[in-house]
Amino acid sequence: MTYLVTGATGSVGRHVVAHLLEAGHRVRALTRDPGRARLPEAVEVVQGDLGKVETLWPALEGVTGVHLIDVADSGYTPLANGPEIVEAVRKAGARKATLLSSWSAGTLEPAVLSSDLEWTYVQPTEFMANALAWAEPVRTRGVVEEAFPATRTPMVHEADIGAVIATALTEDGHHGRSYGLTGPELLDVPAKLRILAEAAGREITLVELTVDELRERYRAQGMPEEMIEFRIEIFGNVPDDAYQVTDTIEEVTRRPPRTFAQWAAEHAGSFR
Repeated sequence: MTYLVTGATGSVGRHVVAHLLEAGHRVRALTRDPGRARLPEAVEVVQGDLGKVETLWPALEGVTGVHLIDVADSGYTPLANGPEIVEAVRKAGARKATLLSSWSAGTLEPAVLSSDLEWTYVQPTEFMANALAWAEPVRTRGVVEEAFPATRTPMVHEADIGAVIATALTEDGHHGRSYGLTGPELLDVPAKLRILAEAAGREITLVELTVDELRERYRAQGMPEEMIEFRIEIFGNVPDDAYQVTDTIEEVTRRPPRTFAQWAAEHAGSFR
């Protein structure tokens, strides 16, 4: 059986690929630029674009299941052709589909969830990989500038997200399920920085930004206004009980979720 992974070169997609390979499955990876994929040799890398359904047919041939992302481009624009993608998957004969939630639902989410595919919807909380945005200022100045430092979130390791997706694609019992994924602990920004500082072996100073300063930083990065307001909403001025730890990862994968300390140890070199 062959499984197609879209978004295979992303922070989650690479782990989906790795878990499928580890379990002995054949993996096909969809990417716009195969020459830059840098995936294991065992992976069949094919060129295609979710935003252009006509490019998907070679990638879908003989596929048992598909992992989908609702992203049209590097700017995180939601896909506008969700129904066409689902119809292509169905016509190709694929039976299973997983869908990774996006910051803003496009047309793919409702198309998948209303289809007769054996779908599983995966909704992670904040990725631990988001902390890589701090790497450059930590390396060069030993400083992290953030708004809402007291907000506690249960960051989730990308490898655990990938493990849940691979399990849902290849095992029975996940049809029609929506999985909210979290890490094992709630951490505010100072706690995250203490963990990173210990892993990297250096001091890290926190500088608190105002909301307006945060908006300007995001705009300078080219972030869309809707995404800016979305991020401010999910991290700013939230109730103490807004984020809760779930045990979904352990239920699905039969192993406890990885901690932020584990992630920090794996990526310590990026902060030195």
